[in-house]
Amino acid sequence: MRRVPGRTDHVVVVGAGLSGLACALHLLGAGRRVTLVERDAGPGGRAGRLRLGGYQVDTGPTVLTMPHLADEAFAAVGDSLHRRVGLTPLHPAYRACFADGTSLDVHTDGEAMEAEVRRFAGPAEAAGYRDLRQWLERLYRAQMRRFIDTNFDSPFQLLHPDLARLAALGGFGRLDARVGRFLSDERLRRVFSFQSLYAGVAPARALAAYAVIAYMDTVAGVWFPEGGMHALPRAMADAAAEAGADLRWTSEVSGLERSAGRVRAVRLSSGERIPCDAVVLTCELPDAYRLLGRRPRRPAPLRHAPSAVVLHAGTDRTWPRLAHHTLSFGGAWERTFDELTRSGELMSDPSLLITRPTAHDPGLAPPGGHLHYVLAPCPNTTVGPDAEAWRDLGPRYRDRLVAELERRGLEGFSASVREELLVTPLDWTAQGHAAGSPFSVSHTFAQTGPFRPRNLVRGVENVVLAGCGTTPGVGVPTVLISGKLAAARVTGGAGRHGVRAPAPGAAVPTPTPPTPAGTHDPS
Repeated sequence: MRRVPGRTDHVVVVGAGLSGLACALHLLGAGRRVTLVERDAGPGGRAGRLRLGGYQVDTGPTVLTMPHLADEAFAAVGDSLHRRVGLTPLHPAYRACFADGTSLDVHTDGEAMEAEVRRFAGPAEAAGYRDLRQWLERLYRAQMRRFIDTNFDSPFQLLHPDLARLAALGGFGRLDARVGRFLSDERLRRVFSFQSLYAGVAPARALAAYAVIAYMDTVAGVWFPEGGMHALPRAMADAAAEAGADLRWTSEVSGLERSAGRVRAVRLSSGERIPCDAVVLTCELPDAYRLLGRRPRRPAPLRHAPSAVVLHAGTDRTWPRLAHHTLSFGGAWERTFDELTRSGELMSDPSLLITRPTAHDPGLAPPGGHLHYVLAPCPNTTVGPDAEAWRDLGPRYRDRLVAELERRGLEGFSASVREELLVTPLDWTAQGHAAGSPFSVSHTFAQTGPFRPRNLVRGVENVVLAGCGTTPGVGVPTVLISGKLAAARVTGGAGRHGVRAPAPGAAVPTPTPPTPAGTHDPS
């Protein structure tokens, strides 16, 4: 593995999102001095927090899977995720509601899910699910160490026996067709293939290897952190500070001082200069390339994943049909993906993710209140309406979404809203997300593994990239890995600290009550 040559005693990490925090903890654990620079007033990046009246809203991801990857970062400094953050396993992980009025609870426990599939679709589909689960487990084992949790220096690294194992498992076929070998019920097939949207590819065109995301969601388990998802980056920042990191909030990087092929110092917009031996940039790819004064040499421009409209609604009621996470599928499927990724139209029959964090933490809302987070995928600004178009389009689309929610059984939703915030591609663009998408570069084959933007930068020997735009990709588990891999580029270590994923269905360590630092609200 290539690493940063020369001295690396003092590292400046730019950006305190999950990848930057993970990187900082791994660097600290390897004995490096770390200065963490963040333009916002506190940690989190995409996993931020804001207040709407008395409601405390997570501004980014709402689903936590593979918590052992976060624990690896804490373990690097002799700490523990479970000491700082209380985790509640979600049962069910999701509730899937379909256009025909049926619903299915998605359990990560194999026996519970097999029983639910049998109830929902009969014994043949239950047997198919059992085989699908085994395939997902084998797929995960074939991919994780060799193709996800690894630093690529060359495509030739793919030439390994694990590649043959992945091919034998059908990983290079199409996701929808491969899932269809196990399940004939179209509704069930959706539950195990919709995750490819996270990667920016329709199930009919996605590689079957991307079913590893379904493994994380439907087999490995889903957790909810007490205090909401923002409790995780807050706890990571506290652990980094206690391990000796110098945390600089409200500090925007204005430039990098370079000489002889190395960055010698990081300049802040305040005028301060921070000398350093190495830099890890976890900001958005366009910002990183702007600071470096270069663009990556690629045969074709980067393609970005679809975007999303998010309605954060603080309400005075909730609805019994909603689980913590509810997937509300429209009747359309292939047409929906065509609209999102090709024609650039808004979903004519939307599929939605509705998250209700107050189901497990009522303290995120005032007494008698509830929080609902409604995510509607939409085209990015390259494929669909541009950012400015959303200035007028956003409020109209919000009303369409609310009407659709009421039509699907959330009667009185509009009248129940006490506080709300609508986030559209206009807002994602203002935050610096390329193509107005918070899901970054899509996971087409040409933008995956060794073909994704590398985390080492040609021409600058002591700069490393981390975050969802570089390897291994988009999602909470992968950005945590990204931070670890970036740290390994600096230290020369493998980036692993002996923390292994729990076996599917196994319980995670019993969490202790979180420290006050683990649940502190920065707003």
